[in-house]
Amino acid sequence: MNRFLLGAVFFATASAQQPPSAPPVGARLALAANPVLVELFTSEGCSSCPPADALIEKLDRLQPFPEAQVIVLSEHVDYWDHQGWRDPFSSASFTARQEQYARQFGSSGPYTPQMVVDGAAEFVGSDAGAAASAIRSAARREKVAIRLVPGAETVRVEVDPLPGGKKGKSAVYVALAQDSGTSNVSAGENRGRTLHHVAIVRQLRQIGSVSGLAGFTGEIPASPGDRIVAFVQDPGSGRIRGAGLLKGH
Repeated sequence: MNRFLLGAVFFATASAQQPPSAPPVGARLALAANPVLVELFTSEGCSSCPPADALIEKLDRLQPFPEAQVIVLSEHVDYWDHQGWRDPFSSASFTARQEQYARQFGSSGPYTPQMVVDGAAEFVGSDAGAAASAIRSAARREKVAIRLVPGAETVRVEVDPLPGGKKGKSAVYVALAQDSGTSNVSAGENRGRTLHHVAIVRQLRQIGSVSGLAGFTGEIPASPGDRIVAFVQDPGSGRIRGAGLLKGH
């Protein structure tokens, strides 16, 4: 499916799932956008991935859902690197993260392109209809507040306690991402193609934890132009409890 048809399918699906009668304009503007984390596991060595890369770029740029702030991450896996083209953005750590999701979802194993929404839903990454449904569903869930406060050379990460006095701890992660990138692929399944990506994760690590009784505050080093995403994730279910974004501080 070419990217123009993909875009048409996405917006047709999004329009079809709107409520029959839209709220007044003022009510739409007042509606709080709940953060929703959308992860795309992709590879430049996979010929099925470019449509998914185009979809996640549309979600990032257009923000088509009034009820959701879509926060995207592109995580390039490394198991396609032996097929003739080494993805310059790939990392074994993203493959390991995807394998963990495979265990949580009870699937047979990782695949590309795979989109994961708020750690709760997974599907083929180019499926615009599934993306619209999962994002709207995730936007209805209560989220923990996360604030990213820029400084000269650091960013302060502030996370409130989990809502409802939730027992147990959830992990606080920070992803440092390259805002965008382009590759001219000279080998492998995408040979001769120019591929473009957004929110390319270069580093993902846990920096702390929160519970229903205690929040978290910490600082991370950051450079101007970094796209920084902080999120809270339950260790067992993989569910994302909240997310925050700081672009190009």
